[in-house]
Amino acid sequence: MVTELCKTNTNLYNADYNLWVLETIAKLKNKDLESLDWENLIEEIEDLSWRDKLQSLLNHIFEHLLLIVYWQAELVRNQEHWERKILNFHLQFIQVLEDSLSLHNYARDYLAEGYKRGRKLAAKHSQLPLSKFPEYPIATLEQVIDEDWLP
Repeated sequence: MVTELCKTNTNLYNADYNLWVLETIAKLKNKDLESLDWENLIEEIEDLSWRDKLQSLLNHIFEHLLLIVYWQAELVRNQEHWERKILNFHLQFIQVLEDSLSLHNYARDYLAEGYKRGRKLAAKHSQLPLSKFPEYPIATLEQVIDEDWLP
């Protein structure tokens, strides 16, 4: 069965990802470019980008910033937890930016979308209406990067 899967890269990719990776590495080492599964290889390389990670972190930073400011009924019980989450997301966010300086401009461009998604997450988490949260970002990128800043 493995031999049959190796003949069709796409099936191997779907059936046994680890074997697909090992086969792909072997083909690259042997410079066997003709038989590479280019479609899946390109997709995997694109996934290596930290862009998705940066997006997720920014979404969650805004979610928790909004919870601290607007979910007053739960503030006393959850403030420390939310602040820890913000710090954790913040530290990861900074690490991504330090590891990939080219993402700094992307982070600035994504800020409004990250806020929009964080706003939706906060509304879902709190069960408060979306209109309870401001439509425009409550922080700049510089504030998000500043680990001592909280609204």
